[in-house]
Amino acid sequence: MSDTPPPGTLDGLLPALPVPLFVVRGDRLVFANTALRTLLGLPEDVLPSLLELTARFGPDERAWVEPLREALARGEQPMPVQPAFVRMRGADGRQHLLSPLSAPGRVPEERLVLLLDAEGGDAVRKLSTVLVSTAAELLRCRDETQVLELAVDAVHRQGFYVSVMLLEGDFLRHGPMRQEAESLAAAERLYGQDVHTVRFPRSGMPHLTEVLTSRRAAFHPDAFSMARRLHSPEVADAIQRIYPPGSRALDAPIFVGDEPFGVLSVQSTTLTPANAGALELFAQLMGGALENVRHHRAAEARLAEVSRLQSELIASERLTVLGEAAGVVAHEVRNPLGAILNTVAVLKREPRLGPAGASAVEMLEEEAIRLEDIVRDLLDAVRPLEPRPRPVSLGELVHRALGQLLHGREELPKPRVAFDEAPDVPDLSGDETLLQLAVTHLMRNAIQASPKGGTVRVAVRRVPEGVSLGVEDEGPGIAGLDPQRVFEPFFLTRANGRGLGLAIVRRVVLAHGGKVSAGARPEGGARFELVLPL
Repeated sequence: MSDTPPPGTLDGLLPALPVPLFVVRGDRLVFANTALRTLLGLPEDVLPSLLELTARFGPDERAWVEPLREALARGEQPMPVQPAFVRMRGADGRQHLLSPLSAPGRVPEERLVLLLDAEGGDAVRKLSTVLVSTAAELLRCRDETQVLELAVDAVHRQGFYVSVMLLEGDFLRHGPMRQEAESLAAAERLYGQDVHTVRFPRSGMPHLTEVLTSRRAAFHPDAFSMARRLHSPEVADAIQRIYPPGSRALDAPIFVGDEPFGVLSVQSTTLTPANAGALELFAQLMGGALENVRHHRAAEARLAEVSRLQSELIASERLTVLGEAAGVVAHEVRNPLGAILNTVAVLKREPRLGPAGASAVEMLEEEAIRLEDIVRDLLDAVRPLEPRPRPVSLGELVHRALGQLLHGREELPKPRVAFDEAPDVPDLSGDETLLQLAVTHLMRNAIQASPKGGTVRVAVRRVPEGVSLGVEDEGPGIAGLDPQRVFEPFFLTRANGRGLGLAIVRRVVLAHGGKVSAGARPEGGARFELVLPL
């Protein structure tokens, strides 16, 4: 016998109601809706007798059910007083707590009995408590993936299967999910790839598009019909074979601000309109947590930008003061140095100088040249830079710098230099003079820091941002130091250093729109890298 309602009932309404109900006429059961059949596991073409239905109630409830059946059989009015709660054994073998509600049918001999879910109210309260607690935890997350994983875990722990469908342009794909492993394996075998990488056209999922467009959740009394809309017939058949009968589904929209983010999809036999409402609210809280993550990310970016601008302002003020000092040095020191070097040149041609005098003149020349180098570096560190770009090979600049720095050091211990230049490195557009200055200072810093028998490793590579020059040494390193401070003028890491070379490197790189960084090598020593755009 089908679920067609008998004459006198609300045609078309009773079968679709999610609340289990039945209709009796006299001593016969004449109608049972889909919800009751699902609860009791009744086939569609079988309608039990009233006696068989009575047997489904617990012993304590029969004190009310059996007199009711007898009164219905005799057509007596009024009905016996019904209890507030009864227990009925379901198809799953467990006892369900129900609240019966009976009312007269549309004809005198007919009686309508509804079995309201008495456990549902308490279950909704418990679910709501868990979801609210989880929502508070979501607000402490600082990563979108962490928000989604925590959310699906919380829903899954309450006995639901759950997944998040992420919206990516005109496509949807599975995000974090908690489903039966057998179902996922079947889907992966069919699609030939991980289910998380399968992209479903949004146009092929009108039910989810409607959820996102209306910003309202959709409750589906039959989850398997939804599976057939979402998946291929093979996957849908596997889902229906694996998951319990009577499963229901909910699709709730997730919005971040005013932008659609995705859909929270939940399936379970215990899903009801009441707890579906709690889950829909939870999806809104998920959107709030995701928006919170983005606000924190934006705030961190703004804070980093403010910190960067503050550092640049401090550096600019330092350079202004340093520039004024450099002007005085250039005027007051360079002129006397020129006179000293001219005098040294005259003395070196004097034939009457003895060995002691010649040695003193040579020492005087070396110190004067060293002072001149310091003045030149000081001016390089503060003078305005106006690059005049043309095609430049960074590898050629490295070769030139190494030839200059290693020439004339035959009497000194030479570090071993391992230079590796990738074959696909293109030329970049830059000021050759300024870039040669920066590369030379970077090479000099590594060579001077290297111990006797040490190795300086140099690598030129193409990177997404342009061209990279990495330099590693085996010296004392910069462990325990702020990596950015080593690029400040007069910041010394060696007793015999000037504290200007790396400051010049940074100025030249920044003037070309690049970036420079420093760090400690795990094996000891320091690593510097500059990246220049093409």
